[in-house]
Amino acid sequence: MREIRESINKTYSAKEYQVAVVGGGIAGISAALAAARNGAESVILIEKEFMVGGLATLGLVTYYLPLCDGNGRQVSFGISEELLRLSIKYGAESPNWYPKAWLENGSEEEKKQQRFKTQFNPYVFAILCEELLLKAGVTILYGTSVCSVGRTGNKVDTLFLENSSGRTAIAVESVVDATGDAVVCRLAEEDTAIFTQGNVLAGWYQYLDQGKNCVKILSLEDYPEETPEQFRPDIRYYVGSDAEMLSEMVIDSHKMLFEDWLKKKEENPDSTLTAIPAIPQVRRTWRLNGRSVRDDDPSAHFEDSIGVIANFGKRGPAYEIPFSCLCGNRVVNLIAAGRCISVINKMWHTARVIPACSVTGEAAGTAAALGNDFSSLSVPQLQKVLKKNGVLISL
Repeated sequence: MREIRESINKTYSAKEYQVAVVGGGIAGISAALAAARNGAESVILIEKEFMVGGLATLGLVTYYLPLCDGNGRQVSFGISEELLRLSIKYGAESPNWYPKAWLENGSEEEKKQQRFKTQFNPYVFAILCEELLLKAGVTILYGTSVCSVGRTGNKVDTLFLENSSGRTAIAVESVVDATGDAVVCRLAEEDTAIFTQGNVLAGWYQYLDQGKNCVKILSLEDYPEETPEQFRPDIRYYVGSDAEMLSEMVIDSHKMLFEDWLKKKEENPDSTLTAIPAIPQVRRTWRLNGRSVRDDDPSAHFEDSIGVIANFGKRGPAYEIPFSCLCGNRVVNLIAAGRCISVINKMWHTARVIPACSVTGEAAGTAAALGNDFSSLSVPQLQKVLKKNGVLISL
């Protein structure tokens, strides 16, 4: 290994934004929309790929999981419901995944039988989300990564960016970290935690079979356990914070899904591979270690709750999400949304999916529109605005 020193002494002409949302997945989309719709004068969404949607689109995880608790009660509303409806504006990918009971005023019993979830086309959804963001006045900056931050005291005031223009910078009043990997939190030296268990291998893909578009959910079983003693010794776990291991995971995923498809092609020579993930299908990597850490107790209630999410794997449980688990301890104008909010491992398993990411994204974006000091932000005022926008605050 060689020691290499980088010397950067450069002055930037920086555009100014009231709210910068970093990460264009579902949490980032929701945060940017909420910020723009609730009065932020200038909102920029920074995305390192060239499509919004994150794992939901580029990652081919095309299942909009439930907005309901499985017992006929809807718990997630607002932008979370808006995006579900948008995802199937031109039809669900499969008739079996059309939530008729919920979209066509079904009975309570029908809603108990069919959860409020759907399957969507990732490319249609991505374009519709892009249109929605632009209509709201959000500036989208594709192909851009945040490589460093500037802090003055306990606030981030500058984001340094890398893209095809080289190294640039923007001045910001508040930042939403919706990267899924707590990238901005780590760069700002906020308290964070890593998912040491690592991620199981996944290789979802799409193929045509007898003229029908099919999705193959190719994944080893994912366990949300807390202790290493419960990990499966027969499975390799990939730590998503290690660039080399992440590359190995993608390569292994390609190999696994291609071999699986070749078997299908032996059975049906007309089978055609149509889409593979364009980003790693990692579930958990880094997260904020915030003012509070939400556990997985569905009976817990919080005065500062900003929304409710369901358990996608079980019927019944629903969870209030406290504002404090979106906020850090060191940087007062930085807030987390989506997969990197402050939760224990078991709750991380639930909080990482599409509806939950949208709920926390909407709350984070709304908070950023209301002020740039989340340590002193009026939570009742935030809750009032969220309620006005149709969000269920608490159970």
